[in-house]
Amino acid sequence: MNAHSYNIEIVVECGQVEESVLGIFHSILLHRSTGKFHYRHEGTYSVGTVGTNDVDCEFVDFTYVAVASNALDAILRKHVGAFREQLEQKSINGVAAGTISLEFFQKRRNRWPFNDECVPWEVWNLQVIERVLSSENERVVARETAGARLAEKVASIVEAVGRHEFVPKMPTQSDLSLVFETSLADVQPYLFKVYHTFGNTGFNGTSSNPNTVGSTVRRLFRDTLTL
Repeated sequence: MNAHSYNIEIVVECGQVEESVLGIFHSILLHRSTGKFHYRHEGTYSVGTVGTNDVDCEFVDFTYVAVASNALDAILRKHVGAFREQLEQKSINGVAAGTISLEFFQKRRNRWPFNDECVPWEVWNLQVIERVLSSENERVVARETAGARLAEKVASIVEAVGRHEFVPKMPTQSDLSLVFETSLADVQPYLFKVYHTFGNTGFNGTSSNPNTVGSTVRRLFRDTLTL
């Protein structure tokens, strides 16, 4: 299975990294999560509801919608916080670059003694350029423009996930944990992991079928998001 790869670029000031990444990743997970499955017997189940929260950012003029799950939010904040801390240490002349990825995968059973194989089916690569601004006027402008650009990114993401059906087939009860993260009490996202690298990769060679979420919605869908 070839994973479908989406590449997003954002430029933010120091202090906006964590909220910007959380806003984008929560927006993706909102569309990659279900309520908990409740099985009556094999093949017959009901799906619980997924609550949502509106999250107002402190350093960006932006509000995003997230799944109402403290556990899911804690997982993201742990990874995004570590990425932000390390990115700040990479700054050269007030600029730092890094890529943090949200990968969805499913497991394939292997015979003992081998571990299950993890097969990615969708990857969102978010390249973050962090810059340090010198004046308060610059920071005010950056706060406003960052919010507008994030809104464009999220609108692009929503349209992208709705255009094609890449998600794995619904599993049987015995295979539920091969497709979904079942350890959370209040929500059931598809299996995912978060990882990061540093440096300006430019996304060259990251996928045989790359898709780039560009600087504007119009440019995105005209030039790059074709499968």
